[in-house]
Amino acid sequence: MVETQIRKRHVNDSRVLECLERIPRHEFIPTELRDRAYEDVPLPIGEGQTISQPYIVAAMTAALRLEGNERVLEIGAGFGYQAAVLACLAKEVFTMELRAELATEAAERLVRLGYTNVHVHCGDGTLGLPEFAPYDAILVAAAAPAVPTPLLAQLAESGRMIVPVGGVENQELRLIERNHDTFRMTMLEPCRFVPLVGAHGWKESS
Repeated sequence: MVETQIRKRHVNDSRVLECLERIPRHEFIPTELRDRAYEDVPLPIGEGQTISQPYIVAAMTAALRLEGNERVLEIGAGFGYQAAVLACLAKEVFTMELRAELATEAAERLVRLGYTNVHVHCGDGTLGLPEFAPYDAILVAAAAPAVPTPLLAQLAESGRMIVPVGGVENQELRLIERNHDTFRMTMLEPCRFVPLVGAHGWKESS
């Protein structure tokens, strides 16, 4: 997976690649789809949600340039795979999931697999987790119509956020870097994610 799908597409961060080699992706896939765990495609995990394709996980994680001492916020826990990758690279990870059943399953799975530095919360991810802010990095694993303003407010000085922004069908990955009260935005590449539902995202029926 790492050699054929990720390194060849110019994700060269050695720490990210090492984590992806080490984390058992099949543990984060529904049982009936585990034979497809290492394919470079998003896979359904129930409740209309997906686990992102390995390349997108790698590209988004690498864009955050984590060094090991960061506090990271993830929006959209799903089955917990992206959180596990972040936990491998950062000091502490807070991950939010809107759907209670998925949040519970992700928390249990991460504990079972030994990821002790991940904290799973159930709630509206577009509001972030202000009680634990600021965050050195924020990764949004669902598509927003615009960058949620509460997440910008919770980004630490010199912090970085990666977020897919656009319509329901197609988006662009944006990297946002904070410099005091200025946010520099860089467009990275086209992508397609499930909608980010919440007060600063899409409505549930979208």
